[in-house]
Order: sequence, then structure tokens, then C-alpha cells
Amino acid sequence: MTVTTTARGISFDFAPRGGVLAGFTVTDEGTPISPLHRAPWSADEVPPEAPPHQRWLAGDFLAAPMGASPGGLHGLTANGDWHITPADPGTLRAVLEGAVSGATIVKELSVTDDQPFVYQRHLFIGGTGALPVSNHAMISVPNGAKLSFSRKRWWETLAEPMETTEGRSCLAYPRRHEDAADFPGADGGTVNLHRYPWGAAHEDFVTGVDDPGTLLGWTAVVRPAEGDLILSLKNARALPMTMLWHSNGGRDYAPWNGRHKGCLGVEEGAALPVLGLSSRETPDPLTAAGQPALVTLDPMGTVEVRHILGAVQWPTGQAIAGVMLEGDELTITGDWGAERKLPVRGGWLRLDGQAAKTQAKPAPDWDI
Repeated sequence: MTVTTTARGISFDFAPRGGVLAGFTVTDEGTPISPLHRAPWSADEVPPEAPPHQRWLAGDFLAAPMGASPGGLHGLTANGDWHITPADPGTLRAVLEGAVSGATIVKELSVTDDQPFVYQRHLFIGGTGALPVSNHAMISVPNGAKLSFSRKRWWETLAEPMETTEGRSCLAYPRRHEDAADFPGADGGTVNLHRYPWGAAHEDFVTGVDDPGTLLGWTAVVRPAEGDLILSLKNARALPMTMLWHSNGGRDYAPWNGRHKGCLGVEEGAALPVLGLSSRETPDPLTAAGQPALVTLDPMGTVEVRHILGAVQWPTGQAIAGVMLEGDELTITGDWGAERKLPVRGGWLRLDGQAAKTQAKPAPDWDI
């Protein structure tokens, strides 16, 4: 069962089981865009020992803690139940059943008339310790895509390949490299992470670490065949990692069976354990640069994780050269000069500083 929330020109569905942003549709320039991926299997095809969330794998959800945990892969937030509570029009609010590291977690998803974005906020109330956290957006890219990013310090794979015996991983593991255009491949060659797909039948995971000076972090996925653009926006000083999950037919076992193709995970977060080399260093290079390697809970307070996901028409198919926020206007520029100016809640990400190109008004204080 899903619940639908709407505003003029945009709607989204929420599934309480797993807390999933199951899909959203933007109507831009008269054309509907529904960019989120859904796995091509039914729940009864998933083996009983598989993580519960594989039964409804779709859309975008919160992974906390990201990776293996007692609550199942990606934690209770991805595998448990969320209870919807009253909220203002245009907003979906839900509370997770059960605690994560002692924290109560509240999810808010909201939309605004004539803005092509879903605004996400997760509140960790109380709790102790630090944990890896990420949103887990899955973009449908059946016909390929061009990827662009805000400035990254480097790119890095996991400690070990995702698949070695019942599937294939095609990047080098563990490996760290500065240039996304020629990341080391398992075969000794290189891979251009600005393109999807870059290989056949593979399952891979690679992370870009933001430059410490970046405020507005962004990932742009241009789908030339569909004529559109999907945007992921974040405060890079709060969530300094962009994780890419390339799931393109590289798993041969149930329920995947080589048919899970054209799925690009764009996962923004703070999750040091996924860095195969950096997580072994003391201090790790994120902490050394003053960047959060994990989300640290406050036993006497509330910690927020904010994110924006959007979609617009982009008929030129140009790769994205820049994304600039000025007040409540977001300007997107293509590498050959195409441009879109979009209305946005400029203060939502709570970016620091007063720089004209990144300054945002204070965000409204949404009450729980």
C-alpha cells in the first residue's frame, strides 16, 4: 500500500514498509518524468534469507546504518515499518517503528507547487554513537546516461568486489583514483564513470569524496534518450560522499538472475566503511580534512540529514557543466551552453556562508 502526496506539477508515492519514496512524477513543459527504478521481480521470487527490502526494491530509501547491520542490510530504516503521522498539505511525515542506535527517526518528504523537487529530511532524535548513513536513490537508466558531479577529491571502491563467484564486478578493488574519467578497471584498463553503462553484465560500487571547500554538492544524471535530467542535491559539508551503485545484470542468483539492469544508485551520505582504503587509515582522510565520515548522534538533541531529488526536461542531451544556487533559483548549465533556471527552496539544504553563488535563505523550521 502506498500513499500519494501532490503539489501542482509534481507527485510522489510513499510505501510505509521500508520507508520508500516509491516513485515520483514531475510534469515539466507538459511532459511527465518518472525517473526512479523498480526491480523486475515479485516478492515471492526473493529467497527467505535475502534482506527484506529486496522484496520491494524500488525508488529511494534511507540506509541507516548503511551496509550490514543487525536490522538487515541497510538497517531497520530500509527493512522496517514506518507509521504515517499528520502533516501539512504537500508533506508526508512518518516515524520509524523501533530505534536505530537508540535514536527515534522521523522522515519528512515534501513538495511545493511548480517546483520539480522532492525535499527529504530525516531527523535522528537522541541516540548515541556514530553510524554510516545514506539515502539510497535508484535511477532508471535503461537507455544510458551522462553523469556529472560537483568537485570531488577522489573516487574509491570497496575493500573487495561486490561479486566474484555468482556474478561479476568490473572495477579494481580496493582502489583510489582522482579522475572519474579513467578509473581503474579489473582488467587493467580504465572506466569512464561519467557514462552509464560502461560495461556489460556487472555489479559495482564506487564513491566520490567531495572537496572540503564545496558547499552545494550535486549529481546530475542526463538521460539523452528520454530527453531529461535527474538532479541530486545536498549540503556537501554534511554529506561528503556520493556513492554510485552500478547494477547492470552482474548478479546471476535469485532474485537478480541477470535481469536487474539499467539501475544506477546515486547515494549521498557519510559512510566511511564503504571506502576500501581510506577506512583503514588513521586518521581517515575525511576526518583529517574536517569532513564527517559518519553521522554522529546527539543523545540530548536532534541531528538532521537533508537531501533534494528532482527531474526536469533536458532535450539537448548535453552533459551538465555546472549547478548554481542563488537565493531561491537554481541554474543548470550544459557543457555546450544549454541552461535551465528552476525555482527551489533555496534554504532547504542549510548551506553555510554568504557567498552569492551558494547562499541560501534560512530554511523554515518544520515542527515534528
